[in-house]
Amino acid sequence: MIPEIRVPEVVGFAFPNDIHITWSLMIVLYPYLTGIVAGAFVISALYHLFGREELRPISRFSMATSFAFMVVATLPLLNHLGHPERALNIIFTPNFSSAMAGFGILYNTYLLILLLEVWFVWRKDIILLARRNRGLKRKIYAAMALWTYDISPQALEKDHSAIRVLTAIGIPAACMLHGYVGFLFGALKANPWWSTPLMPIIFLASGMTSGVAMLIILYQVAMKVSGQKIESETIASLNRWLWLFMIVTVSLELLEIITLAYEQSEAWEAIHPLLTTKLAFSFISVQLILGSLIPFILLMIAVTMNRYLHDRVRNTLSFVSALLLLIQVFAMRWNVVIGGQLLSKSFRGFRETYSPQLFEKEGILAAAGIFCLAFVALFVFAKILPVFKALEEPRTVKLEAEAKRS
Repeated sequence: MIPEIRVPEVVGFAFPNDIHITWSLMIVLYPYLTGIVAGAFVISALYHLFGREELRPISRFSMATSFAFMVVATLPLLNHLGHPERALNIIFTPNFSSAMAGFGILYNTYLLILLLEVWFVWRKDIILLARRNRGLKRKIYAAMALWTYDISPQALEKDHSAIRVLTAIGIPAACMLHGYVGFLFGALKANPWWSTPLMPIIFLASGMTSGVAMLIILYQVAMKVSGQKIESETIASLNRWLWLFMIVTVSLELLEIITLAYEQSEAWEAIHPLLTTKLAFSFISVQLILGSLIPFILLMIAVTMNRYLHDRVRNTLSFVSALLLLIQVFAMRWNVVIGGQLLSKSFRGFRETYSPQLFEKEGILAAAGIFCLAFVALFVFAKILPVFKALEEPRTVKLEAEAKRS
């Protein structure tokens, strides 16, 4: 019996060794996660550093969200590697001339900043929890507090100063962490779909959009589940920031396409059929119409008519817009990562179509599992530390402390 030979689906002219797509769904998921990390951190920074009081109810939650997604951000890359254990080589044997190796430096730097800021923000809560609990839980919280129990006003003021400094350092670190992914694609001169100076900025702006959108959804779900009130001022502020970031993101994406089309260069000869055939659904239908045009209209209503809207209507508009924008950003990542690989090196044809399978190592189930792990990490974080309101010091302890100070 003659075994069946699978012939790759190649369109146009492609070299024999230039047929398969190498970067899979995992490479689409990775920048999606880091974008949420950066966007959530910026919302936290708007309160801690810039004093936006309307974001106070969500300031801790946004930092916890950034931390939870940061913890799982490397999993797609590790799953993609044939030998995940070799990932540590970029730390033990750093190569500063490698753009890929720069990820290790940026990731670890930002993770350290985030860890320190989390500790300072929750230090008082950790100490109060250590005092309230007994046995093993008390020892764990005491270790988390580094066995220091000073929550005097002077100590808390120093914590506040440390948070401001770390936030000031963390903003550029978060932007670099995500902008660096765009830099990697933009620096690949051999691919006209990737090689543009706008790529890092587009990645960064879309990351902010996805981070704010994810916060809107998680905040509303958390409030509904816990039976707490959704603060209208917080949602209104998040709507404004989300609208701003989406306008910047979509404008940059369209400007890039318009520039290529206006120039009518050799690159456009390859990109035009890519956008109108292979990426017609994911780019035009999903990214531009479903993910950009509809949320733009909904957010415009929510922002410009905010004072006239009932809370339920505002929350619904916000939730739907955020959900569609999360889809838009994922479609953008897909179109960049997968779409760029569809172009053959001859620029006169396309490689085989990429369709991730459900159960394969880098397939849909693995991607969904990694994505859901971020929510599990956030749930565990919320079980250990309060993510919305700080714990109150017992009144008797307050009175004793005031008596000592007097």
